[in-house]
Amino acid sequence: MPTNEQRLAALGVTLPPPFRDEANRVRALRSGIHVYMSGHGPLGEGNVPLVVGKLGRELSIEQGREAARITGLCCLSTLRHYLGTLDPVVRCVRVMGFINCAPGFNRPSEVLHGFSDLMVDVFGEGGRHCRSAIGVAELYSDIPIEVEALFELG
Repeated sequence: MPTNEQRLAALGVTLPPPFRDEANRVRALRSGIHVYMSGHGPLGEGNVPLVVGKLGRELSIEQGREAARITGLCCLSTLRHYLGTLDPVVRCVRVMGFINCAPGFNRPSEVLHGFSDLMVDVFGEGGRHCRSAIGVAELYSDIPIEVEALFELG
């Protein structure tokens, strides 16, 4: 069976630089066999937004899915930085996605598929998780998505 790092390499993606911790919070925190991830969005170096806009106004569902995938890559980058490798991860347990929606946009779950699909691509069956997708009126710097996640380690 391929390792998580081997699956990631097979996808041909490069993880972005990890987010830096700011203020009195951390991006990842281990408690027992779990790692709790703070909210991540599609942000590049210096926490500069890579994608901005509201779903249903500036962004289509397909563009939102890509922003969710980028958010997943940012989350994995932080997780790898925190653990040193993604190989100890046995399961993505829980995902909470906040989708920046224009009035009337009622399909946030379809946007979050971009994050969920990436977790399955990297962790195989262990990437399948419980999740909620919630439409919100505003997010930091007008990013289209923010995701919190919980991972289990073996």
